[in-house]
Amino acid sequence: MTMEACRIDVWLWRARFARTRSLAAAFVETGAVRLTHNGLQTRLDKPSRSVHPGDLLTFARNGRVTTLRIEALGDRRGPAPEARALYVDLALDSPADGDV
Repeated sequence: MTMEACRIDVWLWRARFARTRSLAAAFVETGAVRLTHNGLQTRLDKPSRSVHPGDLLTFARNGRVTTLRIEALGDRRGPAPEARALYVDLALDSPADGDV
């Protein structure tokens, strides 16, 4: 794996969307994660699939759909502020209902 790519299970673990890599891998294997890379959307089913900075991830978490843009891959599973720097939550970037 190059520095420009990372396994999806490792990235989900580093970004703190899963407590362990095993749980991240199981989550991906259920087909619950969709990846948009170069404009093409794919449902991921293998934890070994690669993600890159700029890719979009969509998945259901805690009863709501989450859409993220990967900003960085990370080197380790660090503290929460470091993990939040790995992505941008696109739902938080869009204007709230009624805002113009």
